Amino acid sequence: MSTSNTVSDRAQKIVDEFSLFSDWMNRYQYLIEMGDDIPLLPEDMKSEEYYVHGCQSDVWIRVEYDEDEQVLHFQGDSNAKITKGLAALIIRVVDEQPPEAVAEASFDFLDDIGLHEHLSSQRNNGLEAMIDQMKKRAQAFRN
Repeated sequence: MSTSNTVSDRAQKIVDEFSLFSDWMNRYQYLIEMGDDIPLLPEDMKSEEYYVHGCQSDVWIRVEYDEDEQVLHFQGDSNAKITKGLAALIIRVVDEQPPEAVAEASFDFLDDIGLHEHLSSQRNNGLEAMIDQMKKRAQAFRN
């Protein structure tokens, strides 16, 4: 991904993509496909260090800081297809962004696509836990 695309540019692109689907069954399928397209997290990285607490499913989010480019690189995985798709969705917005951009990112686009109202309360809690963990880890790398 190019860092020339800001968090808000990427979020708007997702809003535009989701608007192409007429119903939520197609949107869920798109989320699952997003999850299928992200690289698998190696088994040795599915550890407590990367585990996201607060999710109904098992979820791991890994972040690394690239000192040369001064951006964060995220990886995610889950044992549930929809949850892995949710991880892929938010990673797509914040991957290869500076720590400041991730720490201050708005995820209002999730409301714009109607995601919160179409997820169970447990999945919404898990989504918020993923976002919170990503922002906290980004905060740790801020200059």
